[in-house]
Amino acid sequence: MRIFGKGFNFGQDGPGNRLVYHLQGCNMRCPWCSNPEGMSSPGGTELSVDEIVRECARSRAMFFSGGGVTFTGGEATLWGDELILLLTRLQELGIHTAIETNGTSPRLGEIAEHVDYLIMDIKHYDAVEHLRYTAVPIEAVRNNYELLCRAKRQLHIRIPLINGVNSDDPEAFAEYLASYRSDSAVYEILPYHEYGKDKWKTEYTVKNGFVSREQVAALEGALKERGLKTITT
Repeated sequence: MRIFGKGFNFGQDGPGNRLVYHLQGCNMRCPWCSNPEGMSSPGGTELSVDEIVRECARSRAMFFSGGGVTFTGGEATLWGDELILLLTRLQELGIHTAIETNGTSPRLGEIAEHVDYLIMDIKHYDAVEHLRYTAVPIEAVRNNYELLCRAKRQLHIRIPLINGVNSDDPEAFAEYLASYRSDSAVYEILPYHEYGKDKWKTEYTVKNGFVSREQVAALEGALKERGLKTITT
């Protein structure tokens, strides 16, 4: 497995203090990505499943407040076979596991069986705009969202809210998310930021992406009106 970044983070990549691995490679091309160095397959440092398991086991003392290990990206699910093996071995050691995913993997249901805490981005509600901004069709995300909701498994949905991209119609966005319902799902709005802008080696194309408090409140209100639980981390 190829890793382009790792480190500890508290409360932002799953519960508690977590050792977070950024896995190399992503099938999306979101122009606001804060980790563009993780998009391409080459690069990073190669680590075996055994090496990662040993490193995680040595880090147990740091997994306080219900913490554990999170795999993100890039897109972690592109490493399907290795990821399943890794998650299985960590759970056998009693280590809490989490992934952050864009929700496109046809194997997400299978992978989710080995995950204690699943975070999934939903970047747009409109099929045409989703393809335009991510370069990936929306159908896979929609299918996995439906699958996970119907399974009534724990699910943390994150919505990167970006002015001029997906902020114009909060009612439509909320209606899309409410099309499948699960009492085990929570929703978090992530206002646009430019933390990764300086890491782009090509032109950073997002202009005026910052959202106002009113825009955030409009989407949050639309979600709550439909009985969807919102959280902040």
